[in-house]
Amino acid sequence: MPSEGRCWETLKALRSSDKGRLCYYRDWLLRREEGLRLWQEEQERKVQALSEMASEQLKRFDEWKELKQHKEFQDLREVMEKSSREALGHQEKLKAEHRHRAKILNLKLREAEQQRVKQAEQERLRKEEGQIRLRALYALQEEMLQLSQQLDASEQHKALLKVDLAAFQTRGNQLCSLISGIIRASSESSYPTAESQAEAERALREMRDLLMNLGQEITRACEDKRRQDEEEAQVKLQEAQMQQGPEAHKEPPAPSQGPGGKQNEDLQVKVQDITMQWYQQLQDASMQCVLTFEGLTNSKDSQAKKIKMDLQKAATIPVSQISTIADCRSLVFMAGSKLKEIFDKIHSLLSGKPVQSGGRSVSVTLNPQGLDFVQYKLAEKFVKQGEEEVASHHEAAFPIAVVASGIWELHPRVGDLILAHLHKKCPYSVPFYPTFKEGMALEDYQRMLGYQVKDSKVEQQDNFLKRMSGMIRLYAAIIQLRWPYGNRQEIHPHGLNHGWRWLAQILNMEPLSDVTATLLFDFLEVCGNALMKQYQVQFWKMLILIKEDYFPRIEAITSSGQMGSFIRLKQFLEKCLQHKDIPVPKGFLTSSFWRS
Repeated sequence: MPSEGRCWETLKALRSSDKGRLCYYRDWLLRREEGLRLWQEEQERKVQALSEMASEQLKRFDEWKELKQHKEFQDLREVMEKSSREALGHQEKLKAEHRHRAKILNLKLREAEQQRVKQAEQERLRKEEGQIRLRALYALQEEMLQLSQQLDASEQHKALLKVDLAAFQTRGNQLCSLISGIIRASSESSYPTAESQAEAERALREMRDLLMNLGQEITRACEDKRRQDEEEAQVKLQEAQMQQGPEAHKEPPAPSQGPGGKQNEDLQVKVQDITMQWYQQLQDASMQCVLTFEGLTNSKDSQAKKIKMDLQKAATIPVSQISTIADCRSLVFMAGSKLKEIFDKIHSLLSGKPVQSGGRSVSVTLNPQGLDFVQYKLAEKFVKQGEEEVASHHEAAFPIAVVASGIWELHPRVGDLILAHLHKKCPYSVPFYPTFKEGMALEDYQRMLGYQVKDSKVEQQDNFLKRMSGMIRLYAAIIQLRWPYGNRQEIHPHGLNHGWRWLAQILNMEPLSDVTATLLFDFLEVCGNALMKQYQVQFWKMLILIKEDYFPRIEAITSSGQMGSFIRLKQFLEKCLQHKDIPVPKGFLTSSFWRS
């Protein structure tokens, strides 16, 4: 629309002949100016109204804000007054409780004083009785040492007659150590008990019987030697064979050269009855399992033999592959999925599903005794991996243990068989110190102690400790690991509470030189971090007990040539106590291992 100036200029420019149109145009302009004025006035009224309304709203806001401040101040003052009243009431209540507790404390102090006087009198009487028993124990020990000297004096018969005296000497040393332990424990507690005295008397009677049996053994050996000399004199043609006779009866290494490297002066046979019952139940279950598949193992049928071989391979080869994973440091990124593949294969086999082994399909349903056979061989293989693979590569304990734990959770009988095999090969995992029984063959006793005996030759002590170490490390790993893909709602079938039980029982038994220090170090290095998190303050108390009470016992029976294991344990424990922490064991399977 053109502006008003331009409109007027246009109006002037019109010719006189257009006057009618000019009048119309002027009237239109006037009406437009009047409309514009009215619109401006309307806009001004609206602006004035909006301004007044905004001013009123601002006033209302200020009033509301002031009211809120007054209300908050009033609430705060009421809260302060209420808190003051409650504090005064609480103070009065505390005063009343203090007066009540003071009255109770005075009563307890009087009762404690009476109890102290009574205990002092009892202590005096007990001390007098203890001194009498202690003198009797010293007399028993003196006689025991005299008998022990007589036992040692029989060494000349060994050199002359080739008589095997190692078993007698070992048991004699055990009995001497038993009395020494009783006296040491009595000295620490200041007064021996009647049970301790009775136990020492039984040990002395056994020592007397042992010496009498030794005399009979020497007498028989002398008679055999005399007859042998007569036969040699009569039959010179058999002289070579008679010279081989003593060689055939050459003295095997005594068990005293086993778990101590010297005579086991502190080898004890004490173990809780409930533990021995548990141990025997597992061994009976294992023996019953063997009898169950006896028909399969003794079968002469070629098809049955083939099935047995296929089942054994299907059970043992996957377990062997676990150690291969542990050794492949460069392939650790694929180890998690590989372990799951191995686990699934073992689980399928135990569940009766067919699995591929050696290019053939194998299933436990091929024979009625197949499942028992596979369970037994699988448990045996797990323990053998601890004995061999873990003994050489400590990190291998964790992948083997996590698979064993998962299988144990799904197939509890396999777990019981694992324990039975472990206890048989490593009795210290019970813990259980086998004792020598009269009439027992030395080789059988050495095998009970965990030694490998071949051709009447006992394995070296270093190799023995290495195998025991591997099995204890595997056991310590099993009790703390769960299969990550299992049911987390279920509890561990053989968890950390069993590790705590083992540690408590081993500390309640007299230590064995070299063996106890080695196994304690291995167990704490693998399982110490998990036990620390589980039992916290109680676990640290146990470590302090080991340092202050158990270390002197181990050191007292450890020779200079066996101090390595003791020093290693001592340094490890002192470092942990100093830093208030036990490090995570090397090779532990973290969450990143499974995410790979």
